[in-house]
Amino acid sequence: MSRAFAADAWPARTVRIIVPFAPGGGADTAARVLAEAFSPQLGQSVVVENHPGAGGAIGVTAAVKSRDNHTLLMGSNSLVIAPILNPALPYEAARDFDPVGMATANPLVLVIPASSKFTHITDIVAAARADPGKLSAGNSGNGTLAHLTAELFAIQTSTALTSVPYKGESALMPDLISGLVSMGFLNLPSVIAHLRSGRLRALAVSGAQGASDLPGVSTLKALGYPDFEVQAWAGLLAPKGLPSAGLARLESALTGALGQEAVQRRFTAAGLTPFPIGREAMQKYLGAEAARWQQVIKTRGIKMDN
Repeated sequence: MSRAFAADAWPARTVRIIVPFAPGGGADTAARVLAEAFSPQLGQSVVVENHPGAGGAIGVTAAVKSRDNHTLLMGSNSLVIAPILNPALPYEAARDFDPVGMATANPLVLVIPASSKFTHITDIVAAARADPGKLSAGNSGNGTLAHLTAELFAIQTSTALTSVPYKGESALMPDLISGLVSMGFLNLPSVIAHLRSGRLRALAVSGAQGASDLPGVSTLKALGYPDFEVQAWAGLLAPKGLPSAGLARLESALTGALGQEAVQRRFTAAGLTPFPIGREAMQKYLGAEAARWQQVIKTRGIKMDN
């Protein structure tokens, strides 16, 4: 069989999408919705496998070690962050994967307890400068996007916050609601019910634009921090070595799926926003992400054992 014919024939069998997190999260939801949309376009079954653990490292490692060009990865921010914090990991995004395209991107929300005395971002900045380290920023674990976003906030506001890591957002929530933790940058789907019930309040969102579910809540950019833009993203990647024709076919399938009203409705219901950028734009995006977080980690001296 010629190489050209093999490329044209991809996929020749069932395609797997590895999600390096437990079922139910944003990356998992995106992968499952897209898998259903891909099957008719690719002419093969597309299945999703969850390989959670170690902040996503177990699943990414499984995708790399599969050495199978029918095994894809639904990556997220941790794909570029984890190897910076732990160079011993057996993978690097740029070395081991080829981007296919982004699937979703959502801002984080700066939330505070309903009982907090703060009413504006300037209140937090003033308090943090007046008493460095007194305000605490809860997060879903050391080295997570929530943790690094709070550190970026501290850099850009010239403040000092005390990082309080938890084993996931669900573990953090009771202490945040009760006021034991001052603030946190959290995923919108995980806090929207608490915002609607009044147990938490949103002061700002981290994206380039406001969130449709939070009318009236400004971006940090609009509040005076023009370089502050953070998104929790999920994107599809293929192993190095997939023929270019296969990559092109995958990219086309992803673009087509994200344009389907049924896919958009399911994303919206899960609190996810489509982020339809293709291979080349995703490559640049990942490079910028790696450079930005490397600088934050270096500036703040962040270690995984902190």
